[in-house]
Amino acid sequence: MGKNGEIVLTAEDGSEEAFFVVEKAEIAGRVYLLVTDQEWNEENEEEGEALILRVREEEDGSDMVRCDVVEDEKELVVVSKYFEELMEDIDLSM
Repeated sequence: MGKNGEIVLTAEDGSEEAFFVVEKAEIAGRVYLLVTDQEWNEENEEEGEALILRVREEEDGSDMVRCDVVEDEKELVVVSKYFEELMEDIDLSM
């Protein structure tokens, strides 16, 4: 993770996109990241786009990890509620 919680993700087509990690949580043995495409701080009152990513280590033994966007509605509801409780001052809507 870089400065200000920035991570750069590489898509399967080789394109890269930067995201800022707002929060990290471990739920039922899985690691999740709440990320946004804009640098986030508590004073930032603007509404922005956010994604919840599920992190998993690559099976080839490398240091690389894979991040998948959580798309399953049930999983998304559970994880977003967890982040809302964890951060108290945010409201996540889908």
